[in-house]
Amino acid sequence: MKNMALPHQHNNADNLGSIECTLLQTDHFEIVAGLFKLLSDTTRIRIFWLLCHTEQCVINISALMNMSSPAVSHHLRALRSFGLIVSRREGKEVYYRASDDVQAQLLHKMVEQVMDIACPD
Repeated sequence: MKNMALPHQHNNADNLGSIECTLLQTDHFEIVAGLFKLLSDTTRIRIFWLLCHTEQCVINISALMNMSSPAVSHHLRALRSFGLIVSRREGKEVYYRASDDVQAQLLHKMVEQVMDIACPD
């Protein structure tokens, strides 16, 4: 892709071609924005963080979060839609935990690091 002519030249046009190409992939940015929107909810971050540390059923999550089961299920559905959590069925019970994929692990580390920075003891 040919570099775009910018109004101001700042002698840093080395990688503008690749930057411009990435900027044009708006669908990637929409996915990222959707993830940030999902995580802009305190309850979802708390549930995700909990499930990074333990596998639990909806009833236990509800008790730990002091929320109704339908409200917890709503948040679980949203987290699952982005692949951040997974579930398994055992009889009538469904257990949830954080996904083992790299993205969920990175997000977990990021949440904990931001908490360390923003919430010093």
